[in-house]
Amino acid sequence: MQIEILYKTYRTPLFSLAYRMLGSVMDAEDIVQEAFLAYDQLPDTAAIQNKRAFLYKIVTNRCLDLLRSSAHKRELYIGPWLPEPLIGHGTLDTDPSQAYLQRESISTAYLLLLQQLNAVERAVFLLREIFHYSYDEIAEMIGKSSVNCRQIFHRVQKSIHFDLDPTPSISVAEEKVKDFVNSLMQGNTTRLLELVSENVVFYSDGGGKVRAARLPVAGIDQVIKLLQNLLKMYEGKYSYVYLTVNGLPGIRIIISEDLQYIYSFAFNNNQIKTIYSVANPEKLRHL
Repeated sequence: MQIEILYKTYRTPLFSLAYRMLGSVMDAEDIVQEAFLAYDQLPDTAAIQNKRAFLYKIVTNRCLDLLRSSAHKRELYIGPWLPEPLIGHGTLDTDPSQAYLQRESISTAYLLLLQQLNAVERAVFLLREIFHYSYDEIAEMIGKSSVNCRQIFHRVQKSIHFDLDPTPSISVAEEKVKDFVNSLMQGNTTRLLELVSENVVFYSDGGGKVRAARLPVAGIDQVIKLLQNLLKMYEGKYSYVYLTVNGLPGIRIIISEDLQYIYSFAFNNNQIKTIYSVANPEKLRHL
């Protein structure tokens, strides 16, 4: 019975840690399941004083192991790498005071910033910044000294600027995305120039498995031209729905059973500044 209570209590926050660490929905789900199985198979769980920290320790270390083992695979990845889209989660924390932080910290832009950190730096930063563990607790989880963990955290804070651009409210962002799609389909370039930043960048992750730009496309003229060409290429062959992608409004475009695109967006000054498109079928299996 105790394992069921623990599962209901900690499954979602443990998943949110693993997903931020890995950028993979399926791997995060697998690791969380494995953590509870490992816990349930221990001979004497009654002796574990802090069960939450113990579960976080299992998940953190399994994430570190997976990141180390897959580092070479990432180096050989074809084209831009984007995280697996997380669909339908506006926030991973039910506390209203944490909603903004949680929404921001599962956005595609935030997850890509985390990718600039090595595995240990990412673990220390997330456990401290998002999950509010003490340095002593983090040290025990990852096998380093408390002083070392504190140094790692402060080094990360200085080296990477996590001051993401202010994101509009969900309703405003949704309105902007729908306006963008309608304007694109109507060929309303004047409106597109108002909705999209002049320095917009388009990232497309096909993983070398489907047609996708293997380099980022920069500049409003080039991005609009690319998207208009895609509309012509698949004219009459696609359907689309609006949905929540990594806590923000996005789009799912279905062309066939084998080909679909998940679009997410980052904003600046209420304009679309970045467009992310995931089409690698291996990253969309969970859909």
